[in-house]
Amino acid sequence: MDISKNYFEFIGLPVSYHLDRSELSDRSRELQKTLHPDRYAHLSDHEQRVAVQYMAYLNEAVATLKSPLLRAQYLLQLQDIDTTSESSTAIDPMFLMQQMELRERLEEIPSASDPFDELEELNGEVVAVLEKLRASFVQSYESGDLSSATSDVRKMQFLEKLLLEIERLEDKLED
Repeated sequence: MDISKNYFEFIGLPVSYHLDRSELSDRSRELQKTLHPDRYAHLSDHEQRVAVQYMAYLNEAVATLKSPLLRAQYLLQLQDIDTTSESSTAIDPMFLMQQMELRERLEEIPSASDPFDELEELNGEVVAVLEKLRASFVQSYESGDLSSATSDVRKMQFLEKLLLEIERLEDKLED
């Protein structure tokens, strides 16, 4: 095992946005069995610390690769592109306007006659746009257009955040 490998290599998967989640789970379970710190309890402190480091790296790798957004960000990170800083990429003004409109709709939902229907409709729209962006990311990334891929990831970040806000509002309305 080598934690200097990227997450894909560490787990034994091809470096790609397309990922077989069941294969990821299977390989993850195999590695957990092999790397679990309890298996190294009888060894030296150094070997136990290394086992803990490997397990932490595995957990971080699995969490990153399971998430479509984090996986896309990680693929760009492997190309030395940071998508996490606010100034990493300019965002299309039309997209920002769309985001403002979606957020306004979200704010109005609690006073709607049927807020749960409105939430479901908004959620569906956001998921549909997110799916298109994921497909666009894959096309851009695989063709080597890293600028467009980065732009897609930044937009995906906005939409993922909006989905979390939709989920929070739904929880709040259910209480």
